[in-house]
Amino acid sequence: MHDAPSVSHPVGRSRWAGALAASLWLCGLAGALLWAAQPQVTSWRLALAWTAVAVAGVVALRTWWRTPRGVLAWDGSGWTWTPDGGHGVSGELQVALDVQHLLLVRFRAAGAGGWFWLERGGERWDELRRAVYSRAGPAALPDAEPPAAKP
Repeated sequence: MHDAPSVSHPVGRSRWAGALAASLWLCGLAGALLWAAQPQVTSWRLALAWTAVAVAGVVALRTWWRTPRGVLAWDGSGWTWTPDGGHGVSGELQVALDVQHLLLVRFRAAGAGGWFWLERGGERWDELRRAVYSRAGPAALPDAEPPAAKP
């Protein structure tokens, strides 16, 4: 098997993540509307429900709007996250969701990290997917005997 090539991918606001958040918010809004149509709903509970829907919408929009931007890069031995205007940080990448054209990954590093939505785009998507699922090269792995060498 060949090692995954070095690849870098821009990270930013994901339209899919925005659509998912908006869909979930709309479901909450629909639930509140249906509940409001029921008889004998007290006004303070209804006000609390509308406040919760409004706060959830603001939090979702603000979180999506403040999505970190930068570049996620694989060099064959490890991952590096470089935020726009910042310095690169080496770390580990884990896949949380894979739907072929969209990946939700978690980047972990000392003092930095986060969740990133990676969307299909450009010619290097296949290389990025290979890198996400590849292991670090032997130089990055700690010294250990292979399983077959143990008695």
